Amino acid sequence: MAYLSDLFGKPVTDVDGRKVGRVVDILACTRGRTPHPEVVAVSVRRGRDTLCVPIAEVAVLIAPAIPLTVREDQITRYPAGEHDIHLVHDILDKQIIDTNGVRVVRVNDLEITRINLKHFVANVDIGYLGIFRRLGLSKAADKYRKRFGGKKSPNIISWDDIELLPGGQPMRLKVSSDKIAELHPADLAEILSDLNRTESNKFLEALDVKTVADALEEVEPDFQASLVEAMPDEKVADILEEMAPDEAADLLAELPEDRSDQLLKLMEHAEAEDVRKLLTYPEDTAGGIMTTEYVDIDPDLTAGQAIAVLRENAEEAETIFYVYVTDAENRLLGVFSLSDLVLARPETPVKDFMHHRVVSVLLEASQDEVAQVIAKYNLLAVPVVDEQDRLHGIVTADDALDKIIPTKWKKRLPRLYH
Repeated sequence: MAYLSDLFGKPVTDVDGRKVGRVVDILACTRGRTPHPEVVAVSVRRGRDTLCVPIAEVAVLIAPAIPLTVREDQITRYPAGEHDIHLVHDILDKQIIDTNGVRVVRVNDLEITRINLKHFVANVDIGYLGIFRRLGLSKAADKYRKRFGGKKSPNIISWDDIELLPGGQPMRLKVSSDKIAELHPADLAEILSDLNRTESNKFLEALDVKTVADALEEVEPDFQASLVEAMPDEKVADILEEMAPDEAADLLAELPEDRSDQLLKLMEHAEAEDVRKLLTYPEDTAGGIMTTEYVDIDPDLTAGQAIAVLRENAEEAETIFYVYVTDAENRLLGVFSLSDLVLARPETPVKDFMHHRVVSVLLEASQDEVAQVIAKYNLLAVPVVDEQDRLHGIVTADDALDKIIPTKWKKRLPRLYH
């Protein structure tokens, strides 16, 4: 086992023992199904020239002086390709995503291991030991490690658990977003908050539209606006269509009016109309914080038919813990919960087991009033109606509490209604 810091600056000699130069970088490449990059070449500084020596012409990689198997004039220059990783230039000191610990960390060193005469990048060192080694304090690093009984430091991350992030210069590596897309949207949001503008843009480019929308819903609207500022309008419109209407409206309210209007024109008509409706209400009222994604059904349906409706519409709803019953003019008649529905016989009409006295709020109700109603009646969501009792939307508990408790705390509340 060795570290990148152990190799950097080492002298390189040819087969006759003559000095060729010093190591300035190590090149590695991921091949086949092996997730760990294999060392393929050594970059050597020779005067003002730099040449890449293929690993096949390196006799011993881990040694006080690195000997070659050929004379200096016989060295075959390795042609670096777009998929090769320059470990010093591309990785060292760069930020990476630890997808296991869900955090953004900085690379202080890389662990190189030998397997069947080949060398691979095994782990990433993000701790103080890597800094000690790079400062030439290897003995101090060894003493520090021994104090922990030789156990693997928690500051060592397997290469399998990271995703590379582009820095000031684009990395010559195709970044897979598989691991990132599997993270919870709240984790993605936390990662985004740790990145600078360039890094966050590159990070978002690697994700599909639905994943980006989910992640944006976990951050504040002003931060959302900064993240989409440099995105093409067509992509932003696609993202807005994937977001809940109330979240999309909050984001559009943070953008310049002309761009907001343009984005609404690019959105699908139905989604755009929902968002336009929400934008007409003051942002601190029930109308301004409600979502139009809810499930409502006819009172003459049976329990069995209601279940069929839920199966068909559940994915489009913000919450299905409550199902609202409305008439032909969309007046709110009643409500029932999933438990009410499950306990009812399939042939029982909805109007026979729904709750007729429905707690609701008016469109003009303040956010404080909505939060008080939700807290008083222990609700997961409350319907929003006009003076004629027509249903316009619902306000979920997290949206009602948004400005009453700090966002940092609110994001940690159990999201039982999702």
